[in-house]
Amino acid sequence: MHPELQRKKERLERYIASQGSMLVAFSGGVDSTLLAVCARKILGDRAVCVLLESALLSRRAIARASGIARELHLNFEILHVPVMEDAAFVRNQPDRCYRCRKISAVHLKERARELGLSSVADGVNFSDLGEYRPGIAAATEVGIIHPFVQAGMTKEDIRALAREIGLSVWNEPASPCLASRIPYGDALTEEGLRKVEDAEQILSDLGFVQFRVRQHGKLARIEVSDEELGRAIASRALLVERLKKLGFIYVTLDLGGYRSGSMDEALIAENDL
Repeated sequence: MHPELQRKKERLERYIASQGSMLVAFSGGVDSTLLAVCARKILGDRAVCVLLESALLSRRAIARASGIARELHLNFEILHVPVMEDAAFVRNQPDRCYRCRKISAVHLKERARELGLSSVADGVNFSDLGEYRPGIAAATEVGIIHPFVQAGMTKEDIRALAREIGLSVWNEPASPCLASRIPYGDALTEEGLRKVEDAEQILSDLGFVQFRVRQHGKLARIEVSDEELGRAIASRALLVERLKKLGFIYVTLDLGGYRSGSMDEALIAENDL
């Protein structure tokens, strides 16, 4: 292990140990999985990981996270969070992530109190701090801690350490909540979120790895990685057929390719006017 990564790992472990007990907000992604594994190793049964379940999370993601937790013998549970009952959230304004994380954080803190755990931690890392992430501020306000930030660990560090200790998820692509596929201002509905989920399942079943399906009314905008762009074009007839069966009228392929947070581009453009 590189000496600098070793030093960061030791800082992470000391910080986790200093908490005494911990509830880890768990998604099955590389960040939260590494944090959950480290917490379990250091704190034993005083570490519990909790997956927040709602219409924002795909059924595939829930099944995958549950499987990872079983594989790694984590103390794991699923907690329903009623975020879709919040009228301000479902209006889907640019503060959507802030509202969601605030609601989620409150429920995580309450569950930690019920379990007698002294802290609630998430997988936010140093790289996240340079991006537009209003949800981080919301979580911090409620008292969620960020061990990777305390350890000075970047996303690259997390992947390197996860690979070093043999976690199968070390190179998994990020998978934000389904609301990130809906333009700001379009109301969020369970029906719409499931439609996006089913569309992305189609791409997954066809073997695509890095992708998003963004919903613009009756139009589906597909983003895939540059490496998979040619295959998407070759599969266009099948993609159009299957996505139209879900209710989309238009199916488009974004030539800009996959990029995280592409729905924020409209906000940035408006602010630049």
